[in-house]
Amino acid sequence: MGKLLLQQGLTPDRIISSTAKRARKTATAVAKACQREDKVELTPEFYHAGPGSYLAVLQNVSDHDERVLVVGHNPGMEALVAHLTGRMETMPTAALAHVALPIDQWTELDYEVHGQLLHLWRPKEINSE
Repeated sequence: MGKLLLQQGLTPDRIISSTAKRARKTATAVAKACQREDKVELTPEFYHAGPGSYLAVLQNVSDHDERVLVVGHNPGMEALVAHLTGRMETMPTAALAHVALPIDQWTELDYEVHGQLLHLWRPKEINSE
């Protein structure tokens, strides 16, 4: 997925990951592939989290970080994407959703904000292309 981010021109300015072992390993691998190893931030708030916990963490992101990659867990990640886009999508392990948000500052991100799902990549679909 890190290589995909590079190919798509979607290299993250910041990567925020759950502290869980598998999530940390995923975030580290993606960061390495994107040459953003210094941009990984770990947070315990994503473990067993619903959309509100993800939004609360994202509200504290620096406005210098325009593109943020969130590495978390289901069902919370699917619920977050559904809440932000109005689309319920299946997100298996290592799926990647590109969501555009109509905000200028991260502090504006709350339950009222609705973005657009620009693309959803699932590992099995990428490998079959």
